[in-house]
Amino acid sequence: MTDADFTPATAAEARQLRDRLDAQGKRLVFTNGCFDLLHAGHVRYLAQARALGDALVVALNSDASVRALKGPERPLNNENDRAEVLCALKAVDAVVVFGDERATRLIETIRPHVYAKGGDYTVESLNAQERAALQAAGAEIRILPLVPGRSTTATIQKMHAPAAGRLRLGVLGSGKGTNLQAIFDAVHAGRLDAEVVAVISDQNDSEFLSIARREGAPAHFVDPGDNPKRLGAAAQKEIFEHLERARTDVVVLAGFMRILKEPVISAYAGRIVNVHPSLLPRHKGAHAVQDALDAGDREAGCTVHLVTAEIDAGAILEQGRVPVLPGDTAELLHDRIKAVEHVLLPKVLSEWRQRGLAVR
Repeated sequence: MTDADFTPATAAEARQLRDRLDAQGKRLVFTNGCFDLLHAGHVRYLAQARALGDALVVALNSDASVRALKGPERPLNNENDRAEVLCALKAVDAVVVFGDERATRLIETIRPHVYAKGGDYTVESLNAQERAALQAAGAEIRILPLVPGRSTTATIQKMHAPAAGRLRLGVLGSGKGTNLQAIFDAVHAGRLDAEVVAVISDQNDSEFLSIARREGAPAHFVDPGDNPKRLGAAAQKEIFEHLERARTDVVVLAGFMRILKEPVISAYAGRIVNVHPSLLPRHKGAHAVQDALDAGDREAGCTVHLVTAEIDAGAILEQGRVPVLPGDTAELLHDRIKAVEHVLLPKVLSEWRQRGLAVR
């Protein structure tokens, strides 16, 4: 058998299968993914998906689509090989390769009866356009449990074994990015043995992302959703995926003005660090500098601390102190605090392993 002997199904053929089943009162199940390193978790998941109906169609991201979603090192196998392997599974009735990052157009064409997705998603964290297309098709959405200990990312991470290489940093921010620039400066000066492997912002036009691009680091805008104070579930999931595909060791919050929740908080427990402009535990929250002035504090400063689900409550790693001067405004005081942050944050990161802190 040669490569030319195998041909994936077309969207039109998958729709015809759906219509034949519908005429018989039966149901077509649909799922999508990259499947570029097939493992037992995938096989069991697909069997569970097939059991939800009478036929299973798998929408497979093309090679270009996988690269856009997962980075230039993926996929590990080309799209035709991936489709052929999937089709060989007894649970799979057809595979359709698609070139978009999302399966929205395929969903609109095929109109499946059931849509299956793995347990690393919730209905709320599904892509909004895909979810709208499923609702328009009247599809039942089913979230299936993951198989513990089996994932493509975990397998790839084992393959990239080195335990003590350069620290791989994923940095999140919302504003001017002065702490991000301080990290890059420390790397260039040899004070920090690290690589910034992902820069993520909830502000598309932020200077934060501009700095990343100038430095040649992967820069990602994540749409935070409609709530101005919270990250939506889809955004939380997208941030997690960017960090995972970059094989991030430590997540750095450098002026990130949103609250991180699941799945990042659990997956990176002990590996998320924040710099906060106060001497914690005093003055938690978003207005710490003004709060110090309002309280009549004679001293302010900054705290580098681990991040937990409770805001500004994780273990304190190091603090720097700044005097409050007569006539200080929040802006003047914050500028002096930032100058200390720019030294303190790279220092803590440079000592990460020596401090016995967690890595990937």
